[in-house]
Amino acid sequence: MKPISPCACMPGQTRGRLHPEPGGGARGPRDAFQRDRDRIIHSISFRRLRHKTQVFMAPDGDHFRVRLTHSLEVAQIGRAIARALGLNEDLTEALCLAHDIGHPPFGHAGEDALEAALAGKGGFDHNGHTLRTLTVLENPYPAWDGLNLTWDTLEGLAKHNGPIHEPQWALAAADAAFPLELDSWPSLEAQVAAIADDIAYDNHDIDDGLRAGLLSLDQIMAVPMIAGAWREVEGRFPGVSAKRLTGELIRSQIGAMVNDLIGETRRRVAESGVSTVDEVRSAGRCLAGFSPEMRDAERGLKRFMYANLYHHPSQLAAADAARRVVSGLFAAYADDPARMPAEWRDALPEAEPWRSRHIADFIAGMTDRYAIARYRELCGSIELPEGF
Repeated sequence: MKPISPCACMPGQTRGRLHPEPGGGARGPRDAFQRDRDRIIHSISFRRLRHKTQVFMAPDGDHFRVRLTHSLEVAQIGRAIARALGLNEDLTEALCLAHDIGHPPFGHAGEDALEAALAGKGGFDHNGHTLRTLTVLENPYPAWDGLNLTWDTLEGLAKHNGPIHEPQWALAAADAAFPLELDSWPSLEAQVAAIADDIAYDNHDIDDGLRAGLLSLDQIMAVPMIAGAWREVEGRFPGVSAKRLTGELIRSQIGAMVNDLIGETRRRVAESGVSTVDEVRSAGRCLAGFSPEMRDAERGLKRFMYANLYHHPSQLAAADAARRVVSGLFAAYADDPARMPAEWRDALPEAEPWRSRHIADFIAGMTDRYAIARYRELCGSIELPEGF
């Protein structure tokens, strides 16, 4: 479906790619944003998401979400919202699929460990590393580094959560190479992708938490929006077991949040009077968002999830083990870079901070299970909580 909103990004009006690609049409009748989406899907870093933590680290169960399945679910939600709003579905999908590519193994625990390892050397930020991965570290093309994505996709990934006034070094480097106007708001497609991420993990993490036994139905009924949705689901399906109703609860929650977002975004766009993509970027505020009532309800849900799932004792123990793995690997490679594979060892810079950043690049690309295996090989045994 072609975009119909005057605020939609149009592939024929993209600001282009850093490296010109003459004769690009030889690989099929795809527009610029379709090509971006396909390049992301075919990338090594996207494939590695299948073994990177979403909530549960290196989970034993096949039914828990990982970064890859989470990204696919975000893309489904984002594309549905984009279609309803008349935005560019392909750009929205590309942004949703790529938004977590910069995450290191073990999610935020791994990020904390790399941030500590690079203290005084610029630190580590998964969003900046997404841009670094897509513009420098992925190298499937013979003529340039990176995937050579369009400006519109890189801009959306850089600032999907809003303007950035003090970019971390990796994002600053990407911006210096291909200026992304970091101090303005991004396109509506990027704004939608950011909230689609929230909608996905707000609800799917409940599903995974219940499946893992770290949450119970009684617990989640303490959240007013969940309790109301549960009563409505029970009313539609009387006599059906709670286990069978859980999936319907999650679907109902996602539907309610998506519908609220669509209605509120339409209201904000109409109220602001914007009628072009550039006017969206210069609007001075986020135009895609929840109504005040849904925003407050969603924040309440997040507070509950942090208190009862993300900070559950078993999760904290797993995060502690993950930080030990990542920090141990960094120390081992910093002490003896010869332990890295030849292609990484041969490219190791001599001077700091680039030497340490290079080691962090290598570790950040690891999957959970690869990192665990390398730790045991280089550092010795480690006690891992149940679920690894």
